[in-house]
Amino acid sequence: MASPLPKRVVELDVVKQLIDAGVVVVTVGGGGIPVVADDQGHLQGIAAVIDKDYASSLLATSINADLFLISTAVEKVALNFGSPTKSGRPHDPVGGQALPGEGAHFKKGSMAPKIQAIIWFLEQGGKEAVITNPENIERALAGETGTHITHD
Repeated sequence: MASPLPKRVVELDVVKQLIDAGVVVVTVGGGGIPVVADDQGHLQGIAAVIDKDYASSLLATSINADLFLISTAVEKVALNFGSPTKSGRPHDPVGGQALPGEGAHFKKGSMAPKIQAIIWFLEQGGKEAVITNPENIERALAGETGTHITHD
């Protein structure tokens, strides 16, 4: 069974308070802890895994972030990555509207959830998303590398 989609970030109010206080908040890592509400509204943990990309997209949207950065194992997104007939070509900056038709290029358990999470973020008013690896985050934020995705 696929990971359930997150519906809300339970600690959102606390996250917002910490951000407003100038604290760098690291949250929804690994997707967070999945819970459901019982009949009385009490949260109960469940045996499930929440996808970290979708949870991060939900959080970025919920705090009205302008930029959504996904740090992953590659410097840039590649079309047909790992395909036996394609070596994978870098996917340089593109407009968010171009992505849905390219969905077949992305593997379901790898880059596809990242691309879908970005599309959702942009559809909800986000301005830009970046995908890159940890060692290139600073360069990507400077516009020197990474895959930058916007509405343009």
